[in-house]
Amino acid sequence: MPRLVILGSASAVADANHENTHMILQGAHSAILIDCTGRPVVDLQRIGIGLDILSDLILTHFHPDHVAAVPNLLMSAWLLGRSATLRIYGLHHCLERMEDMMAAYHWEEWPGFFPVAFHHLPEREGVAVLENEDFQIKASPVRHYVPTIGLRILVKETGFVLVYSSDTVPCPEMVRLAYGADLLIHEATGDEPLGHASAVQAGEIAAEAGVKRLGLIHYHVWNANTEHLVPQAQSTFSGPVFLCEDFMQIELTQGA
Repeated sequence: MPRLVILGSASAVADANHENTHMILQGAHSAILIDCTGRPVVDLQRIGIGLDILSDLILTHFHPDHVAAVPNLLMSAWLLGRSATLRIYGLHHCLERMEDMMAAYHWEEWPGFFPVAFHHLPEREGVAVLENEDFQIKASPVRHYVPTIGLRILVKETGFVLVYSSDTVPCPEMVRLAYGADLLIHEATGDEPLGHASAVQAGEIAAEAGVKRLGLIHYHVWNANTEHLVPQAQSTFSGPVFLCEDFMQIELTQGA
């Protein structure tokens, strides 16, 4: 059964119980990591996904709390004997810096290193990211401090539509990306006019886009109370709302 596993739910400052926000899609034939932070090798092993199964990595934007563990993921996969190509997708702003980061580690000198294919995405709405037997994924630019994409994912087996906002202020691009989705996972960092959205604003986006369910993610956890987030989103969105937690598993099926 296709699933989404939340590997981290925190905003930029994690704590002992919450890693920075990232997640993985798993279908019958593929596993796609969305952003890469924390301890990806350990966390993937914990949920039964080996590095040999990981097929693709999508990076939403170049901020440390979303991409910091990429070098460790690549090094670990190499040391554990990976040979298959890993495809990495993102905007040019992000991937250019990621390639520079890996160059600083002199990864071209790592003997027998497996192929990595960087796919630089154009910064426009509805751009195709990837399509395989399990998923069709499109991206649209959203509005954050640096160039950032949100994702719209069609699960082919079930017809389920999942949308992930990444980090963004409320914007028309996000509404269009999320339109009619079965589930919107939207950040709830707080009302920061240049970079983030609050739970209330996430609810407003969900309502305007006509989504069926709303999950809140990328929220403050360091010495923070999270009990107010779901009620705040419910004040502006009448559908079901839940708080994403680390290692939560979400079945991507209609009626789930």
